Amino acid sequence: MTTSLIELREVSRRYDDGPPALHEASLTVRQGEAVAILGPSGSGKSTLLNLIAGLDRPDTGTVTVDGVRVDRLSESASAKYRRSRVGMVFQFFNLLDDLTVSDNIALPARLTGMSRGEAARRTAELLERLGIDRHARAYPGRLSGGQRQRVAVARALMNRPALLLADEPTGALDTAAGQDVSRLLTELNAEGQTVVLVTHDLALARDCTHRTIRIADGRVTHDLPSQAVAPEAVR
Repeated sequence: MTTSLIELREVSRRYDDGPPALHEASLTVRQGEAVAILGPSGSGKSTLLNLIAGLDRPDTGTVTVDGVRVDRLSESASAKYRRSRVGMVFQFFNLLDDLTVSDNIALPARLTGMSRGEAARRTAELLERLGIDRHARAYPGRLSGGQRQRVAVARALMNRPALLLADEPTGALDTAAGQDVSRLLTELNAEGQTVVLVTHDLALARDCTHRTIRIADGRVTHDLPSQAVAPEAVR
């Protein structure tokens, strides 16, 4: 049986006096799966991603990732957890414009204390693997959106994380670049990388993932094979 990588149990999170952003949400993601979190704006998708990433804590319930009780971590331990076990890809890339492509990719290695030689080898490996080696010395501002997202994915993979989290990874891209990133995520998952992505894009969910978890009003309402998800799941 495949090992569970993510386990959320009865997780709730409320901000200020508003309605709960998440209410008693439970889900399991197995190692090697690709899972989409789908739902309308304000449904709780980003809150769920932040809890898995250790960027936020639940008010109640437990969050366990790769054997770590993320909800119990201190701020410094949460940062270490993200550096070593989680790679994150964002809608607007979050690259540093004053660093070259190579230096952006290598940055997580510097934060974990990887040796310079090992970091250089890993960076070269990722540049070639993601087809961006010819841009190694370029700055992000000179690249297309699709190329910048490939750099962001390479950076997320630098420390060989158990989990790749992607928050609207094609949201800022045109159709062709979005399809390119979709293929890349599919290839990475086929190689064994666990992927959890938050998206409004039903086509992306169907193309890249095995399961789609729908959230509405902070509750998990459906957990289905991605090909079985109806269009209304994004509304």
